[in-house]
Amino acid sequence: MTDGQQERDFEEQVRELLARDAYTIRPSPAPYPQIRRRGVVERRRRVAVAGAVLVTLAALPVGAYAVAGGGGGGASTATSPTPSVSASRSPAPSATPSGPVRPATDGQLLDGITFEQAAQAVEQCIAYDERHTPGPGHMDLGPADSYRVILAMRSTGDSNAPGDGMYVVAVKKDDPQGMRMICNIREGEAQGLNIGGADAPGAAGVMPDINGGKLYQQSFLDKGNWALPFRWGVIGTVDPSVTKVTVSYGGATSEAALDHGWFVASGVLDEQVTVAPRVKGYDADGTLVYDSDRDPSYEKTLP
Repeated sequence: MTDGQQERDFEEQVRELLARDAYTIRPSPAPYPQIRRRGVVERRRRVAVAGAVLVTLAALPVGAYAVAGGGGGGASTATSPTPSVSASRSPAPSATPSGPVRPATDGQLLDGITFEQAAQAVEQCIAYDERHTPGPGHMDLGPADSYRVILAMRSTGDSNAPGDGMYVVAVKKDDPQGMRMICNIREGEAQGLNIGGADAPGAAGVMPDINGGKLYQQSFLDKGNWALPFRWGVIGTVDPSVTKVTVSYGGATSEAALDHGWFVASGVLDEQVTVAPRVKGYDADGTLVYDSDRDPSYEKTLP
C-alpha cells in the first residue's frame, strides 16, 4: 500500500469518527422554567418603571394590556364607592371534587358570580395558558384543583380590552405565595391572563400585589374617560401577625378579607379617580404596621 493510499484511509477513518460524535455529543438543555420564573420575579421588582411601561402600552394594539401586568398603589380622591368585602376569617373551606377551593368568605364572590362559575373560569384560564404559551419555556400551571379562588368580580370593558366580563383571581392552595393568576373572562372565554409568584409581605407584614393594578384601574388609553360605575379590587399578601387590612379608594374605606396569606378588598367607583388605593395594615393590638403612603415601592397615583 502506498503512502498516499494510507493517508486517504486514515482521513476516511477520522471523518467517520467525527460523524459519529456529531450525533452523540449535544449541549445540556437550558433550564427554561427556572429562567422564566427568575425573569418574572425580576420584572415584578422593577416598580420604578411601571409608569413608563403603561405609556408604552398606549401604542400597542388593542388587547395587548389584557395579558400583561399593571403596577400601582396609593391614596384616594373623593367619589362614592360601595365597599363590599367582609374581613372576617372563616374556617378553611373544602375543595370541590375536581376544582379549586372556595374563598374564605362569601364576600369575595361579587356581583352575583357563583363559586361554580369562578371554578369553571379557573379551568378556562389554565386551558388558555396551555394554548397561548406552548414550547420549552412554558410554565405548567398545574390542575384547577391545586388552586384557591380568592376573588371573582365583574370586569368593565375599556378601549384596550372591549367588552364587560369577569375577573377571577386564584392562588396555589398549598403554596399561596408560590403562584397567582389573574384572568379575564369575556364572552364566555378566557381573554387575558397574568401569572406570577407573589411578593412576600416583608418586614411590614403587608405587600400589595404589584401586578394587581388591572383590578382597580382602566386602560391608560381611557385616561380621563373611564366607563362607570366601575367595580374595583385590590389584592396582596399579608403576614399572620397582621389581623386587619383596610383599603381606601375614591373617598371610601373597605375592610379587606384575610384569606390564607392574602388580603382581598373591593368596592364600586361612581366617579373616576386619579389617586390609587391606599392600603393600611394593623396588628392584633390595633397598631398601624403598614401604610402604602409610606411605602417607596408603591405607586401612589394612577398613570
